[in-house]
Amino acid sequence: MNFIKLTLVISVVAISCKPEIKNVYVSDLINESQQISAAKQIAELKKEGFEIFDYIDETSGDTIIMQQYFMAFLKSGPNRNQTKATADSLQTLHMAHLSSMYEKGFADISGPFGDDGDMRGITIYNVPTMKIADSLAHLDPMVKAGRLIIEIKPWWAGKGFPLR
Repeated sequence: MNFIKLTLVISVVAISCKPEIKNVYVSDLINESQQISAAKQIAELKKEGFEIFDYIDETSGDTIIMQQYFMAFLKSGPNRNQTKATADSLQTLHMAHLSSMYEKGFADISGPFGDDGDMRGITIYNVPTMKIADSLAHLDPMVKAGRLIIEIKPWWAGKGFPLR
């Protein structure tokens, strides 16, 4: 027990002695990732089958890589009359599916809309083709049960740009 306390104290002291970390800005992160080599990133994306194009930003001089993603719109499906217990179970399975898509790198972001309309939410798939995105979206237990239906649209965004 004393060993654990000593280790904890040493860890806290070591952390508190670290030099202060400077602010990191998004533009710095983007520039650092581009130093990896835009050409190398482009080659890798093309090798993996992604649709991309690039251009030079006139202000910064940076190479901006645009990638095609797939935005899946989750809409109310024809079968929404399940019992509360079944709907709750499907929701749990739905959330596990979305988490799995994120953890495996297939989806970058998912979320519900803030109203109670027919459009229920979105998932942005980071995969090379619409066919793959459609297949992954249709693995969702809510879709399989007919509680949700999917509509997928191709969507272009700058590779590596964060939400803000």
